[in-house]
Amino acid sequence: MSEVTAPYPVGSPCWVDLMVGDQQAALDFYGELFGWSGEVGPEEVGGYTVCTLRGRAVAGIGKAMAMEGQPAPPTAWTTYLSVDDIDAAAAAAGANGGQVFMGPMDVPPNIGRLAVGVDPTGGVFGLWQPLDFFGAQLVNEPNTLCWNELNSQDPQAASDFYARMLGVRFTPYKEMPGYFTMHAGGRTVAGAQGLDQFPEGTPSHWLSYFSVNDTDATVEQLTKAGGAVLQKPYEIPAGRMAVVRDPQGGVFGVIAMPPSA
Repeated sequence: MSEVTAPYPVGSPCWVDLMVGDQQAALDFYGELFGWSGEVGPEEVGGYTVCTLRGRAVAGIGKAMAMEGQPAPPTAWTTYLSVDDIDAAAAAAGANGGQVFMGPMDVPPNIGRLAVGVDPTGGVFGLWQPLDFFGAQLVNEPNTLCWNELNSQDPQAASDFYARMLGVRFTPYKEMPGYFTMHAGGRTVAGAQGLDQFPEGTPSHWLSYFSVNDTDATVEQLTKAGGAVLQKPYEIPAGRMAVVRDPQGGVFGVIAMPPSA
């Protein structure tokens, strides 16, 4: 699948966005790295930018703003999961050990409804109920989102939470022991694993992966632009991947998938 023209199944990752201190610098960085287009948006949406590739929405970049009495949030990519009733999903999150700390709220004009919360293991997630906007319009091709992965200090507790909140299910992935795939709407939509392969002290988190033509070349370009490499390029069954950090601290993955993937 490359171009998406209909709402995502309930429980599927449907959108990712980056909240960052210097929005324009982030727009410049990702514009150079992935060829995205986008300008700082209007004041009524806090300047939020919907970045596009070939005129299709691929990701959001916004200015990180502090809530009253709180410091500005850290630079981070957030994965949004599609829902058809955000109030019910938010209530289910709270009833199953999670917490919604922003929303549910309307995104004008009739764009959709969003909420942001944290699962019982500490992983931050977003919820999106589509109205006029259902999410990413291009995926699974170079310079677009291709995978979302839950990395949790307690993957069993986390998978139970998302299953109860959204009705998704998790199954072991036989090619990678300790790895699980998440299923929604009859499709594999995300992955999940523990934190064994991460540095000690890494918190639970959702990680966004973007497809690229050449992982090594992308990593080289990123480091020259001020980014950093957290996991050097290496091979997995799905392709050649790396985990990197942008100049302001946003962590994400890149992966070059074989032609048959």
